[in-house]
Amino acid sequence: MSIDLPATPAPVGPPPPFDSELAAALTLMGEMPAFTLEMLPAMRQGVTLPHEELSRDGAFLVEDRTVPGPAGEPDISLLICRPAEVTTPLPAIYHTHGGGMIIGDNRTGIPDMLDIARELQLVVVSVEYRLAPEHPHPAPVEDCYAGLTWTAEHAEELGIDPDRIVVGGTSAGGGLAAAIALLARDRGGPALIGQLLLCPMLDDRNDTPSALQMAGVGVWDHSANETGWTALLGDRRGGPDVSPYAAPARATDLSGLPPAFIDVGSAETFRDEDVAYASRIWQAGGRAELHVWPGGFHGFDLLAPQAMVSQDAKAARVRWLRRLLDA
Repeated sequence: MSIDLPATPAPVGPPPPFDSELAAALTLMGEMPAFTLEMLPAMRQGVTLPHEELSRDGAFLVEDRTVPGPAGEPDISLLICRPAEVTTPLPAIYHTHGGGMIIGDNRTGIPDMLDIARELQLVVVSVEYRLAPEHPHPAPVEDCYAGLTWTAEHAEELGIDPDRIVVGGTSAGGGLAAAIALLARDRGGPALIGQLLLCPMLDDRNDTPSALQMAGVGVWDHSANETGWTALLGDRRGGPDVSPYAAPARATDLSGLPPAFIDVGSAETFRDEDVAYASRIWQAGGRAELHVWPGGFHGFDLLAPQAMVSQDAKAARVRWLRRLLDA
């Protein structure tokens, strides 16, 4: 008689090696300090990009617009960048910025979005959402969703084609983009054409093999990830009752979502949760394009934009968007 023994989890090996160009960039940046909430005041004192810089020598018309927030909550600010020379309705990227749910503003990550927008002739709308820990879930995602619904309702005024809105973001912004895609599906909200999820932060449990591999290594390691999720969720982090609108990896149903582009580095915390999210979209009958960039650390294309793998990653996003918008 045979006896079925319980499966033993495969041991987690050392971190995958970094791409040689990216490893050199990490060396130049020096050792990353352990990330704590006590560092937030200093980290939040970033430089705000002025309209003159965002306009790209007049290529974009740039404005800040205050619009209604969630019901009963404060108004929110949208940064709106429109190609100056185009008068017909254009596709749009509705952008949710990164920063681990705890830092950043609606200008964070915008230069890369404007690069894409200039090449493909897109409007960029970037939302300023309330940050944890002062404003835990659901404040950030509800702010993002309120801005999305306002953008869709005012598409004509903004020169946007309401049938061609893509939600997108990097890291925490990628997680928020995935979450508002779920909200739009579940609330009968704006009909999105796609979701651009760049190294998205999706799973509060922080227990995948890649999360364990990257403890103390690279950018946004296991400890930093725990800090960010705890700021958002408090003692609910990792527990049984976390909402999928906080951590999209918790969603039990990924059907009926707009096509997704998901990319991530092979040497970063979010690798396995992002691969699993793409796989689950396919299993639900959806469309997803997945790229795992060899040797990439978290945010490698932002911190080492001239590396060949960074250039490849940026080009793949543009190609996907072009196919999506031309379909």
